[in-house]
Amino acid sequence: MRILCVDDEPLALKMLEMSIQKAVPDADVTAFEDQDELLEEAKKNGCDIAFLDIHMRGMNGVELAKKLKEVNPKMNLIFVTGYSEYTGDAMSLHASGYIMKPVSKSKVEKELADLRFPIQPKKNALLRVQCFGNFDVFTPDGAHVRFERSKSKEMFAYLVHKRGTSCTSREIFAAIFEDEPYEKKLQNLLQTYTHSMMKSLKAVGAESAVIHTYNAFAVNPEVIDCDAYRFSELDPGAVNAYECEYMSQYYWADFSPY
Repeated sequence: MRILCVDDEPLALKMLEMSIQKAVPDADVTAFEDQDELLEEAKKNGCDIAFLDIHMRGMNGVELAKKLKEVNPKMNLIFVTGYSEYTGDAMSLHASGYIMKPVSKSKVEKELADLRFPIQPKKNALLRVQCFGNFDVFTPDGAHVRFERSKSKEMFAYLVHKRGTSCTSREIFAAIFEDEPYEKKLQNLLQTYTHSMMKSLKAVGAESAVIHTYNAFAVNPEVIDCDAYRFSELDPGAVNAYECEYMSQYYWADFSPY
């Protein structure tokens, strides 16, 4: 088993490295103070597990996690932090996947006991949205949300991609019609797709997932349980579920953790 770890604070890194070695004496453990050096090592020689400090100068732990997943989509990632915002409610939301400093052998052993962190359902969500792999939408009980038109589903996907940012009709048009001119016939067709999208959401009681103001639309992230949003929120289950594919069926989709 190859384990890499990184922390830009030398003393914290030494404690992390020693704790990992005590927890798994037979593992090949390599420690880095520099994120780019760890990334290069992972590219050259591979890695099974990486322990990443969240708050580092330059590339932070979340950005590094995304790059490591591009190297090996199956790599297990565990975050390390000394900041209190990841205790209390945040830690109870994520059953595991974080190690609070100071790091110890027992804390490392606890995280290594379950490397596939399950994603806990978000309470009160109206929809569960899958962005990793092909885009898809489900009700909280796991039933598919049926979109009568593929462009209506793509429109909703684009709004999810924008993460609550208000999008004008023209912006949405440019995404789903690519290089087509913004002419009246297609504008009317966009209105048809919009109506169809809202009809599909209403059919499952989730019409409030889209906020519609004059000539603009946005999703309401508060009522959506989305794997990509969870990645951005440092959810270890979502980070470990990411296998370098994001809304694969849409040309405009480019995943960024922020």
